[in-house]
Amino acid sequence: MSNTLQDRTTLNNGIKMPWFGLGVFKVEEGPELVNAVKAAINHGYRSIDTAVIYENEEGVGQGIREEINEAGISRKELFVTSKVWNADLGYESTLKAYETSLQKLGLDYLDLYLIHWPVEGKYKEAWRALETLYKEGKVKAIGVSNFHIHHLEELLKDAEIKPAVNQVEYHPRLTQKELQAFFQKHDIQLEAWSPLMQGELLNNEALKEIGAKYNKSAAQVILRWDLQNGVVTIPKSTKPHRIAENANIFDFELTADDMSRINKLNQNHRVGPDPDNFDF
Repeated sequence: MSNTLQDRTTLNNGIKMPWFGLGVFKVEEGPELVNAVKAAINHGYRSIDTAVIYENEEGVGQGIREEINEAGISRKELFVTSKVWNADLGYESTLKAYETSLQKLGLDYLDLYLIHWPVEGKYKEAWRALETLYKEGKVKAIGVSNFHIHHLEELLKDAEIKPAVNQVEYHPRLTQKELQAFFQKHDIQLEAWSPLMQGELLNNEALKEIGAKYNKSAAQVILRWDLQNGVVTIPKSTKPHRIAENANIFDFELTADDMSRINKLNQNHRVGPDPDNFDF
């Protein structure tokens, strides 16, 4: 369990990954992005999650480099994730995509590199490329994103290295219990994207009621619920006050009753595409 913003979970290869980080999905290149990254690191965040398709790796890299220089922290303290996009899935093309991401970020290595979506007939070759990058020491850990159980089972048939992480849509309306049980059995860390359901849950009465007991917002209750479920979480925000508020979740603990009440909000409802049915 994590008690501070710097606490980490140990992945199946021994690498330590922060439980909490900043997501930058849909944040456009520009000063707002650079400042959000800097504000997060300045506030104590140590994990930043981007992807090729977000088209903002350059700004993320700039924010990281500027804050490292200004705050005097070392690159080693940070945990940076990016993802290979569907169009680049394939052995050679994935290797090339990784180098392009590094170049845009202006970094020497990534801490975590993920296959963004399980494109049928392509993700196994891409996984071989990730294994090569990992064996060559170019990335600290490799994993997948948006993989259902059957995708993982298929991948594991031929994989030499087991994914360390699977990043999926996860929030109180989509609790993914079966998937989580499978991960726990295989020692794969579950990570949540869209933990606040793109803001749709922030006015949920049950979550607000639970929050009122602790003097916390619905968002803080959800993010705390993630951590108590053993799920790494990366809420997105560009506003410094919200970045600070999101991380202010280490001074209270939800009861078993609270946890159970939140679990009951599940409707298997997605705000993003279903990994079995996407067309991009």
